[in-house]
Amino acid sequence: MLKLWNTESRTREAFGPISDDEVRMYSCGPTVYMRAHIGNLRGYVIWDILKRLLKADGYQVTHAMNITDVGHLTDDADEGEDKMIKSAREQGKTAWDIAKEYEELFKQDAQNLNIILPEPPLLCRATDHIAEQIKLVQDLEEKGYTYTTSDGIYFDTAKFPEYGKLSGQPLEEKLAGARVEASSEKKNGTDFALWKFSYPNGLSREDYLASNSDLRASDLPERAMEWPSPWGLGFPGWHAECSAMSKKYLGQPFDIHTGGVDHIPVHHENEIAQSVCAYGVPLANFWLHNEFLTVDGHKMSKSLGNTYTLEDLNSHNIEPLALRYFYLGAHYRQKLNFTWESAAAAQNALNKLRSLVREWDAPTEINLEYDDRFMAEIMDDINTASALGVLWELVNDNSLETPVKAATLKRWNTILGLGLGEYIGKPLEIPANVRAIADRRWEARSNKDWDTADALRLELENLGWLMEDSDSNYKLKLKK
Repeated sequence: MLKLWNTESRTREAFGPISDDEVRMYSCGPTVYMRAHIGNLRGYVIWDILKRLLKADGYQVTHAMNITDVGHLTDDADEGEDKMIKSAREQGKTAWDIAKEYEELFKQDAQNLNIILPEPPLLCRATDHIAEQIKLVQDLEEKGYTYTTSDGIYFDTAKFPEYGKLSGQPLEEKLAGARVEASSEKKNGTDFALWKFSYPNGLSREDYLASNSDLRASDLPERAMEWPSPWGLGFPGWHAECSAMSKKYLGQPFDIHTGGVDHIPVHHENEIAQSVCAYGVPLANFWLHNEFLTVDGHKMSKSLGNTYTLEDLNSHNIEPLALRYFYLGAHYRQKLNFTWESAAAAQNALNKLRSLVREWDAPTEINLEYDDRFMAEIMDDINTASALGVLWELVNDNSLETPVKAATLKRWNTILGLGLGEYIGKPLEIPANVRAIADRRWEARSNKDWDTADALRLELENLGWLMEDSDSNYKLKLKK
């Protein structure tokens, strides 16, 4: 039985879906104002494994994920400017171009990491669902949960006594601990924006300029992303999109909501508040959160220059699937520290695994004892680290025939997503010209003709092959 740690109950619970044969799952997706870094990508790999695991357990999985392309301000307290607008200004592009560029890069990164993303419309953009977000705010307004300030429509958290349940911090503590700046019109420090005005009091740009004679048109740049609403010209708050789109595509309540631990105290608390108040039922039954990735023991930050991307890893000859393997080496609820040494170790381990499974014969039937052990680990709150331990026990068990190993590992690979299907029981095909050069190099080496051997070794490398020598023979492998 699958057991998952539920952040809301702070216990490991036996999982059971709302519908017998279907699991409805929502994952907080990227804000597409910059390239996703390896800390961002950790969670998407873990939730991909969860989705694969659920499918392997016989469920149909309906998975939705948002693309935040508007409304995510630089400060979670609804201060600062929209991250999309800020990035567009810094790069000299439009916000729409920024969104398109980084959404495509995210999709490429996901594909390279063997992540199975939802298909549209379940991979859903905030800007494609403005009407649904406006309807959510209208529902909350009709039920008395909102108030208006000069800069937008806000949710009154004091009217939702369960606010803080997810983080475990009671409402009164949250209200007391969140400061309201003297200039703010917010009633409580925890209140959050549902709809932000482009210009004060929902005015259009023209009306705002007309009411401020000391302003010139050039002093007030036009906002690239804004929409008319019942309250005036503006754009949705960041939190509204997840509630609106999950309701549309999954209904409410749905089974599983995932995200990073940084979402717990603000974003997910706010999602719960607005969804429960709007629709009168829980948002999700299970809340799962992955821990942070650190780099050399430090938090990832631009100032430290350690917000590495897949492109950075490629320059160090680390494949995306080696990064996926690296992620699996720790439980998703534990912090994981990235170093270039640990990444190289993951690449070497994956290379070794590929090399070993190539030598196996074609798959026949799985070993039930090993399979039961592997599944027991992976079903225990997605314990990938322990599952990898069982995997290597199987690989190194010389008492098992290779066709049985191959069948067992092939089944596990559908869950782990390490791309081993291309290697299991498939010997490396070496072109005749490469084999001929390797034979000539081996002969030169045997004759201690080191200059010729070195030249032929370089010729092999230029063709994309490495030659490993032993006392009695050589072995060829593809250069990574």
